[in-house]
Amino acid sequence: MIEILNGTKETVSYHHHFGIRLYLNVQVEDYPVHWHTAAEIIMPLENIYTVTVNDTAYVLQPGDILVLPPGELHEIIAPPSGERIILQFDFSLLYNLKGFDSTFHLLRPCCLISANRQEPFAESLRELLLNLKDEYFGKSLLKEAAAYALLIQFFVLLGRNAMKAEHRDHSSKSQKYHKNIDNFLKVCNYMNEHCTEDIQVDELAELAGFSKFHFTRLFKQFIGMSYYEYLNQHRIMHAEKLLIDPNMSVTEVAMRSGFGSLATFNRAFKTYKKCTPTQYKHLHDSRPHHND
Repeated sequence: MIEILNGTKETVSYHHHFGIRLYLNVQVEDYPVHWHTAAEIIMPLENIYTVTVNDTAYVLQPGDILVLPPGELHEIIAPPSGERIILQFDFSLLYNLKGFDSTFHLLRPCCLISANRQEPFAESLRELLLNLKDEYFGKSLLKEAAAYALLIQFFVLLGRNAMKAEHRDHSSKSQKYHKNIDNFLKVCNYMNEHCTEDIQVDELAELAGFSKFHFTRLFKQFIGMSYYEYLNQHRIMHAEKLLIDPNMSVTEVAMRSGFGSLATFNRAFKTYKKCTPTQYKHLHDSRPHHND
């Protein structure tokens, strides 16, 4: 089932900030029309799987691969039995790699790699997905890095080989909507990289190409939270890594994570982590503790 659905917008829940969510889906359950800021890859392993994108139904056979860029409205109809890989990932993590943004734009509204065509690269794509599944569910050292490496290989291979007319639906529907999705993903990537800096809403609005008023409204509409909430989440994620350092005080962590004051940091950290920074630090520090 879809864990978090608000209207037609799904919020993908990534576990442990992995940035990748992979299901071995066997549920006999249909998914209503929805969209998300994650990219999605679907590959049936047993039985068919029907995905409707922009009013076009794609009946996927075992071994077929359907790639959905972020922001595409789609509906899924499940058969009475079967198994399929459903992989969702935070595309903003790859957005700063040169060429990935334009590659995804060319894939819109979706890209179908059919098992029946038997192109050599298609079998390689299937093998990469199966290897990624093994890494995702495995317990090997550096499995997260290995999963990302396989994901990058997948899109490098797809981008170099599958950009032919017969693989893509050339529908021009919602071009403005797709452009907005791309713009806000760029903004998210910028905030990811500069979250510890003093980022002003005006510069984010300029980066997205909107007025300040329209930016704040549209950002929440497309991303599912305010730009300030998004920025604070990434600052907290950065702070978590610093808090593990026994030689760094909570006050220093707050300043290095982009917070203007210790009080603001404490309040934001407790909101997201349900404990104070000092309590979090104590969990990872066996030395004698001193209050900041």
